[in-house]
Amino acid sequence: MKRESDLKVALVCDWLTEVGGAEKVLLAVHEMFPDAPIYTSQFRPKTATWFTGMDIRTGWLNIFPKGLRRFIPFLRNIYFKHLDLSDFDLVISVANAEAKGVKTRSDAVHIAYLQGPPTQYYWGMYDEYIKNPGFGKLDWLARIGLKILVKPLRKIDYKIAQKPDYLLANSSYVQGEIKKYYGRDSFVLWPNVDVAIIKKIAAKTRLKNRVGFIMTGRQVSWKRADLAIEACIKTNENLLLIGGGPENKKLVASARGHDNIKFLPRYNGPVDIVKYFKRSKAFIFPSVEPFGITPVEAIASGTPVIALRAGGALDIVNAKNGIFFEKQTVDSLVLAIKKFNKMKFNSSAVSKTSDKFSDANFKKHFQKFVLSKVK
Repeated sequence: MKRESDLKVALVCDWLTEVGGAEKVLLAVHEMFPDAPIYTSQFRPKTATWFTGMDIRTGWLNIFPKGLRRFIPFLRNIYFKHLDLSDFDLVISVANAEAKGVKTRSDAVHIAYLQGPPTQYYWGMYDEYIKNPGFGKLDWLARIGLKILVKPLRKIDYKIAQKPDYLLANSSYVQGEIKKYYGRDSFVLWPNVDVAIIKKIAAKTRLKNRVGFIMTGRQVSWKRADLAIEACIKTNENLLLIGGGPENKKLVASARGHDNIKFLPRYNGPVDIVKYFKRSKAFIFPSVEPFGITPVEAIASGTPVIALRAGGALDIVNAKNGIFFEKQTVDSLVLAIKKFNKMKFNSSAVSKTSDKFSDANFKKHFQKFVLSKVK
């Protein structure tokens, strides 16, 4: 294998139509390999603004509207299966779904960084997606389509997961799911979070009184914001929910008549969210997620977390920065809230526990892993 500086590198991702946690990882990897082109199925520069001016390479799938993205997994499989990257010595795919199936040269190295468990709507969260696909009025169609296609899609997904030479998982939970569904070993590398920026903002944000709890994120059924609402109604605790989504109207209706439950559709950047974090006693995290960017942002600001003992939270929450509740039920969360109210957390100590999730730490360990595999 060539020296790192002589390697011809390509980056791959499923799609680039918005910005979020997965795109933040891709951006960090691109900063490590700035000359590497990024191959993807669809690119929308107006919404995926972080990648403006970069060498983004798409193909025939880019003609489809981004709103159809979730309807065309078969087409993406075909697209990436025939995407020939044989000219490259090192291929890095930052993927949740089909991008890990690209064609590479036999002597090249392909490292796939999986941003979540094996494609969730085929495997571990299939039942949840069938109950609530998140397509609104087209839920009925999504259910039919997924039920018909899930078996062949599972076979394809399993097959393409065997292609990369090495798999990286973004949490211990994801590592276990990769072993369970793909039968492969993987290495854990936590994703990068804007820890340094949040800590800097938090240090300048002086708010003495912490009142009530906070939960942020897209309001979909599997996030279980309903648990947080019901638990805070039972304990008469204030709760601020920031975000929107298909469950919003239902959640607002469930909180009607309870003035201690407030909703905010969005926040304006890191300064705004840190302000809300620092006003809150704790961040409530009741869902099973691959990792969990928002609880890391909360602890970086010095706000502890009350999390379900499952998923990516197991890599984030410890005795210094929060507590767990054992079951995904209202009563279990109520017990945790009551326990939390009897405890004291040091804001500086809470914030310190976020350092291992920093951008610098991610890049250091990612580069170390790559170097160990290309020699």
